[in-house]
Amino acid sequence: MSRFTVIVPVYQVREYLTECLESVLAQSFGDFELIAVDDRSPDDCGAILDGAARGDERIRVLHLPENVGLGRARNAGLEVATGEYVIFLDSDDTLTPGLLQAVDQRLRAGEDPDILVYDYARTYADGRVVRANSAPVFARSGPAVFDLDQRPDLLELLMVVWNKAYRRDFVAEQGLTFPAGYYEDTPWTFPALLAAGRITLLDQVGVHYRQREEGGNILATASRKHFDVFDQYDRVFAFLDSRPDLDRWRPVVYGRMLHHLNTVVSKPGRIPPGDRREYFRRAAEHCARLRPAGYRPPAGADGVRTELLSNGRYTTYQAVRALARTRRVLRRG
Repeated sequence: MSRFTVIVPVYQVREYLTECLESVLAQSFGDFELIAVDDRSPDDCGAILDGAARGDERIRVLHLPENVGLGRARNAGLEVATGEYVIFLDSDDTLTPGLLQAVDQRLRAGEDPDILVYDYARTYADGRVVRANSAPVFARSGPAVFDLDQRPDLLELLMVVWNKAYRRDFVAEQGLTFPAGYYEDTPWTFPALLAAGRITLLDQVGVHYRQREEGGNILATASRKHFDVFDQYDRVFAFLDSRPDLDRWRPVVYGRMLHHLNTVVSKPGRIPPGDRREYFRRAAEHCARLRPAGYRPPAGADGVRTELLSNGRYTTYQAVRALARTRRVLRRG
């Protein structure tokens, strides 16, 4: 059994794939297996993976018979994983040097907790490397090993799976798997953090998150698939329905959901213009059904926007955004 399993789902990333693989294979800590899942990539990614596997016995390549999407490709890797801990890495991103060594040391110091969370930095084509805004969360003082009640600020982090190491037995105990569709990290990450009894942090950038300028990020592409976000949060709340002991987290998760729904509709190029009113109708229906007792909207502009969204007030929401843009222009002038 390896200490780590690194799962890399692969689809149409021939330009970046070798760099991604090398960032894992060059780690100073060598006790890992790398499971690369060829999600029926139409380019030569499959051949690149096979060539890499011939040169390093730590690599195992799975060639899926059909394209299943990011979440289910990860599931395929998870099914054959043997490591004590599982790490997910997207195939256009890279691990930073020395990460696995630092993660192993931190896990051993914490007597192998359920989850370890590390930070990330965005990398740009012009060479810039910018650490995420989450850095203060990692620098904050507190117990070395904790649960979410002691550090609820973890729910303010970007809800992604690729900045964490998960104890594989914990994943199996919780029955964690990825659904199909966009925003597939959401119904994995919330239940994982909520259910974990022991969490630890590593105040270190562990992933370089590539910002692709040529439209390679599907979440930056206009599509009705962004409506998947509603189904993904239904899964999160279904998990809470199954865990009455976690009921106290409903207002917090609902607030994070509203923030996420607002991000999806406010980011340029995600919801097609002709579908925006429908998105607001769906949001209103969704929020009316899930809004928990005890929820209080945040103060300020964020609270105004999320309340307008949760009530389906499309026209007023647009007017508020237009007013905010005008004020920003006047301040700059």
